[in-house]
Amino acid sequence: MSDSSPLPSAAPFWLSVALIPLIALAAWQGGAWWALVPLYAWYLTTALDGVLGLNEANPDPETATDQLFWHRAVTLIWFPLQITAILACVWLAGRTDHLSGWESVGLFFALGVVSGSVGIVYAHELLHQKSPTERWLGDLLLASVLYSHFRTEHLLVHHSWVSTPRDAVSARYNEGFYRFFWRVLTDGPRSAWAAETRFLARAGRSPWDRRNPFWRYAALQGLMLAAALALGGWTGLLLFLFQAFIAVWQLELTNYVEHYGLSRKHLGEGRYEPVRPRHSWNASHTATNWLLINLQRHSDHHTKPDRRFPLLQTYSEDEAPQLPMGYPAMTMLAMVPPLWRRRMNPRVRAWRKRFYPEITDWTPYTRGDLPMPRNAL
Repeated sequence: MSDSSPLPSAAPFWLSVALIPLIALAAWQGGAWWALVPLYAWYLTTALDGVLGLNEANPDPETATDQLFWHRAVTLIWFPLQITAILACVWLAGRTDHLSGWESVGLFFALGVVSGSVGIVYAHELLHQKSPTERWLGDLLLASVLYSHFRTEHLLVHHSWVSTPRDAVSARYNEGFYRFFWRVLTDGPRSAWAAETRFLARAGRSPWDRRNPFWRYAALQGLMLAAALALGGWTGLLLFLFQAFIAVWQLELTNYVEHYGLSRKHLGEGRYEPVRPRHSWNASHTATNWLLINLQRHSDHHTKPDRRFPLLQTYSEDEAPQLPMGYPAMTMLAMVPPLWRRRMNPRVRAWRKRFYPEITDWTPYTRGDLPMPRNAL
């Protein structure tokens, strides 16, 4: 990380860029070429994890930002690449007869894999930075999948109240993904709106104040929908909505995996212990961390939310729970709840015994019956 030419160390994190020519190939050739995208993003990276193993080396967290140019560059160029791919495919599917109906559905499924597995992950990285340009790029990426409220929910709620009843995206023990998904889709926007309105109220402002970012969210999402309709007609708009749904499904699968069954100890009267590395599932698998820009070093992200992805630290099993596979493989497992429970519930029970032997009744944690945290937005 400290060498004067960081391009070689940054190069593996550019794996995502190969997805753009794969989308172009699928759009041009039609047929089942779209399947190359999930094969690359999910299966090839998982297979490479098996070959390359774990990367448990920790970079110097004090590395200067100007030494991370090539690491940051891939996140900065991603929005132009992604929106160009989406809108070009909207025009192609909505205004030409080049693709059949099923070929168009396959293509936009592949686009959803790209905008969810990569675009939202990059948005997450960008929104945590102080630079206005990076935060705007993060907002634009979220608008392209119609999930702008994620910014508020993630920054104001998730990072403060992860692994408590206040956080909708902390999956409870024994909660299947599909039940979790519906809960997040219904509770997330309301939770984000409540967090922003209470934040504004503390400054004596109304929810309709121009500083409420929901105005920006609505405007950006409206522009995305208008562009899809103008370029692709109603067919293009419906396909755009489909890719957005697939992207959100990818995001929430990842959210489900990241904190499944991990609860912060309730100290009484709505007080909870501080967030610790033990409250996130981690994976040190090499290739999937390249694709997901170290998202799987999740405990350190919660410790230092604005730490840039190349500098995130990994933890030992004594400090943080470890997943048996990278996030792509674990999210596939999560889509089959009985298999997920068989693989993960014993790990959660072992985590409970290891870190909280004093808690004898986990029923209130499992049911989500504990009090809301005090002073929660």
